[in-house]
Amino acid sequence: MAEWLELLKEAREIRRREADWDFINRQPPKLKYALIYYVETGDIYVASRIAGMRVEQFDGLRRRAKIPTV
Repeated sequence: MAEWLELLKEAREIRRREADWDFINRQPPKLKYALIYYVETGDIYVASRIAGMRVEQFDGLRRRAKIPTV
């Protein structure tokens, strides 16, 4: 279990480091919070629901924000 938690922590750190925070902060609140949620959790399904988008649409937004899938 500890190993799994460590891997999740490392993935979150990579997403935080690689993300384009200027782009994220320029988004409307709903999209901004969805992107931040994705950075913190890696859960694209819930993040897309927060944004009010289909998963495919949110994935395009994620790519523009330069958030890697880890």
